[in-house]
Amino acid sequence: METWLQYLIIAIVLCILCLIVLKLTKRDFRTEANKLITYLGGKDNIISAEANMSRFKVILKDISLVNKDAIEKLGAKGIVEIDNQLKIIFGKEAHQLKHYIDDII
Repeated sequence: METWLQYLIIAIVLCILCLIVLKLTKRDFRTEANKLITYLGGKDNIISAEANMSRFKVILKDISLVNKDAIEKLGAKGIVEIDNQLKIIFGKEAHQLKHYIDDII
């Protein structure tokens, strides 16, 4: 077998492996958005939600229904509670989560 053909086969195999790794590590934001809504006390508990920069801000009817530990396990880097609102630091993923949450609520 010619050398160039061997290199081509190796390159194709490496590309396939890279695609598999990317698919396995890609986050499912729709599932995470559903979990976040549950951890925030359900969609009926959410008055409004917005995302700016790395923060996801949500105004709630009843803040006591929130499961902060579960939100942190979901990937939140921090949570600030002010009256009936939460500011959750998610990093660059805040906008994607907001997009999926808007579709659900």
